Amino acid sequence: MRILQVTQTYAPEANGQAVFVTHLAEGLRSSGHSVAVLMPNYGLKEQHLEKNNVSLVKLKAIPFKPLFPQVRMALATPHTILPAIESFHPDIIHLQDHYPLAWAAYRVARRRGIPIIGTNHFLPENLLRNLPVPDAVFNGFTRALWQTWRLTYNHLDWLTAPTPTAAQILRDLGVQPTVTPISCGIDLKRFHPRPSLNTSAIRKQFGLAPDKTLFMFVGRIDSEKRLDVLLHAATLLHNQDFQIAIIGQGLHKKTLQQLQKTLGLQDKVVFTGYAPAESLPPLLNAADIFVMPSEAELQSIATLEAMASGLPVIAADRYALPELVHPNRNGYLFPSGDAHALAHMMHRCLTQRKRWPLMGDASRKIAQQHDITSSVLKYIDIYIQTIERSKQGIA
Repeated sequence: MRILQVTQTYAPEANGQAVFVTHLAEGLRSSGHSVAVLMPNYGLKEQHLEKNNVSLVKLKAIPFKPLFPQVRMALATPHTILPAIESFHPDIIHLQDHYPLAWAAYRVARRRGIPIIGTNHFLPENLLRNLPVPDAVFNGFTRALWQTWRLTYNHLDWLTAPTPTAAQILRDLGVQPTVTPISCGIDLKRFHPRPSLNTSAIRKQFGLAPDKTLFMFVGRIDSEKRLDVLLHAATLLHNQDFQIAIIGQGLHKKTLQQLQKTLGLQDKVVFTGYAPAESLPPLLNAADIFVMPSEAELQSIATLEAMASGLPVIAADRYALPELVHPNRNGYLFPSGDAHALAHMMHRCLTQRKRWPLMGDASRKIAQQHDITSSVLKYIDIYIQTIERSKQGIA
């Protein structure tokens, strides 16, 4: 098959959508299919290149600085992207979001009779929590954003979502296409326990204490990740010998660093900055416990990677995270936004050191159900079914 992926973001960007689309594209290519990815470029020029045997078409785009420095909006219309689509001649188009580039691709697909599916990574909270939106109008903005999403996604041939929770959200919206949950998947060959690793050396490399219990967060440092809750929880753990590593970059970093100083957590919390992809497996193996306080996760690839590495997990009881964290088995859940409850769970982990290996083993067993190879095969099956239905004229 010839499969065209359309996305707002791709590696080396470190958000969940970029990680998934990159893994999917390269996995499809390794399975013998031709794959092209259509995406915005950094700047007002079009660029064509190949990476890991995947054709990348980067279109002219404008940045959304200073509000969203990493976001670019492609200058795309059905007319301007038609040459790129026609030159690749896809059997199917796979949308990864509903922004202008995806909308333009949808219009071309419909005019040309190309089957088209979509995967939803979108939650309004991921956008609105980083904007000065008053709580009083939050629900109204949420409804408006979902309506914008429906303009494209409600008319596709098939929809997928990363988890059963994420799929149910779409069904509750009353969408017309079939919705199938398929895990974003993780690379189990990269993320696994490494008992022979010199964890002290890894910690020192990133400015972390070699001899303290280490809680770790990996991901975007944005408002909806609720890292403020994690910092407030740290102040409640009196006379405990621990450290928190926050791995990543984001819009909320300076605000959190100021909060860190205000709360007097300079010795307890370390912002390591961005970690290259090759550093993540050893970093996770150097941690003791993974913490995900986010209130807006449709799956959380970072949490899955930590689980595959054999870590117990403390996570917010929100959206899809309870699908990954089973209380008293591989970790603990706490009510989203509740710093006292999070501190209680952190204290429980600190006093249960003997249970860490058992909890880590349970995490790893759960994560093994999310192998990216299995996810790629499921997508291939959906592509084949969608193409066949299109040939038969089945809506």
